[in-house]
Amino acid sequence: MAVVRVLLGCLLALAAEAACAEPPAPAPRQVLEFDTARSRFGFEIRTRLGQRIEGVFPRFEGRIEVLSDGRHQVHLRMFTRYVEIPGKSRYTGWMRGEEFFDSARYPVVEFDSVPYWPEVVDKGGGVEGRLILRGVSHPETLRVEPAECPRAGYDCDVVSRGNVQRGRYGMDSWQLALSDRVTFVLRARLSEAPKP
Repeated sequence: MAVVRVLLGCLLALAAEAACAEPPAPAPRQVLEFDTARSRFGFEIRTRLGQRIEGVFPRFEGRIEVLSDGRHQVHLRMFTRYVEIPGKSRYTGWMRGEEFFDSARYPVVEFDSVPYWPEVVDKGGGVEGRLILRGVSHPETLRVEPAECPRAGYDCDVVSRGNVQRGRYGMDSWQLALSDRVTFVLRARLSEAPKP
């Protein structure tokens, strides 16, 4: 009986100690940064006559968070005050102006994805998320093209495209001259390979 009491006392002491112990700290999330020197972020819009106008975001930020369950989540920020239509200063001014990106009031375009499995980068597929453009937020999808190399993002670009209806974001000027669809095009490289 005394042995049982001793064992019971030991078990109670261990349970109390376990209850008071601090829970283990969650593992820090791994963050993969975009290499902005080797990545390219641009957009395309067509005129009603079929001419393609291509623009670029010379300044943008991107990162991928690796979640504890192995899924990834991408975060993108494009700075509209630097947007350019190369070689066309008049178009560049118009794109930055209040009829299009309105960079004075809305200097940043943001896209935050929902978590997705990294196999999408290898096989291709959709990455859903939320786009904030001109202060308006809508769910949108980036379509990732199948990888052209085993280490996409390091040895080759991860190419993705997202089609957006500009009218949904208040960019509804020049409807007779320009298509409503804007295609964002991202060619992403990561800054360095993750450590094993």
